[in-house]
Amino acid sequence: MLKVDYILVGLGLAGMAFVEELLDANKSFIVFENNSQTSSLVAGGVYNPVILKRFTPVWNAKEQLAVALPFYEKLEKKFNTKFDEKFVTKKAFKSIADQNNWFSSMDKPTVAPYLDLTLDKNTYAGVLGGFHFGNVKETGRIDTYTLIHTYRRYLQENNWMRLEKFKHEEIVFGEGFVGYQDLEAKNIVFAEGFGIKQNPYFDHLPLEEAKGESIIIHAPELDIDFLLKSTLFVMPLGNKQYKVGATFNSTDKTSEPSPEGKEELVEKLKKVIEVPFTIISQTAGIRPTVKDRKPMIGVHPEHSRLAVLNGLGTRGVMIGPSVAKNLFHHIESGQEIVPETDIKRFSK
Repeated sequence: MLKVDYILVGLGLAGMAFVEELLDANKSFIVFENNSQTSSLVAGGVYNPVILKRFTPVWNAKEQLAVALPFYEKLEKKFNTKFDEKFVTKKAFKSIADQNNWFSSMDKPTVAPYLDLTLDKNTYAGVLGGFHFGNVKETGRIDTYTLIHTYRRYLQENNWMRLEKFKHEEIVFGEGFVGYQDLEAKNIVFAEGFGIKQNPYFDHLPLEEAKGESIIIHAPELDIDFLLKSTLFVMPLGNKQYKVGATFNSTDKTSEPSPEGKEELVEKLKKVIEVPFTIISQTAGIRPTVKDRKPMIGVHPEHSRLAVLNGLGTRGVMIGPSVAKNLFHHIESGQEIVPETDIKRFSK
């Protein structure tokens, strides 16, 4: 019987952030990952403190960025690899009313620091921007695909990860420990994404599925070095390639790319750029979302050695590091879970 401090189930952005907490605290662990949930791997990876649809602040954005940006910087040093690409995000206004809403949001102290007061009236070859652009500061992109693959390889090399399906029915509760096959752990943390729907201990939580699809295009005549945000985003990848996304579909339950998703993206893209493009690839994944758009973390009400780390939705890059830190310190030292994220809010 191998004794460890933690068993972690799932290694997306949230799980990876939790592992870093374990390593910093010299805790022993084993990670189970079976590649069934791909939302982190196909995510755009963009971090942006403002919701540009309504010019409202992302919940706890300042606090999240204060934890997240140093976290990714630390990983860049750890692996000697660039993961964080900082750039300006330009919001393409669709009307004068759109512009007015931008300026009205300057009155919000949680939003104003991130918005440029001066409109960008430049024209950009191939971009439809008849009503100009607004610059959003402190935005960027984490290369989640490279990061997670790098991290998984690192765990495998250290024999900290098992590439197999976790079988919830094989959990055994003992005095002061939780057993699973050949393992004996003090705690099990589930960071399974939408896979939690098959977890009998936490399947009661109101996690919803939102399928997201994106495409990568080649557009030789488009030349932008910023993230363009309109009804969708157009993000430069280099070599005249751009990532375009994303759809938000709550009815399609599959994680496979669909013709409908591609068609939706192409139709929207034609209203954003006016140059030829070819589609190179298409990806899809299921985002674990919650109605109130807040993560779900906490300890099982009856089994105190089981915990959940989930519900990061579309903002896993920003939220993951801070909620993982909060959950770890809650388990280890009783630190209060941020009330808005505590799973206890669903038992009221």
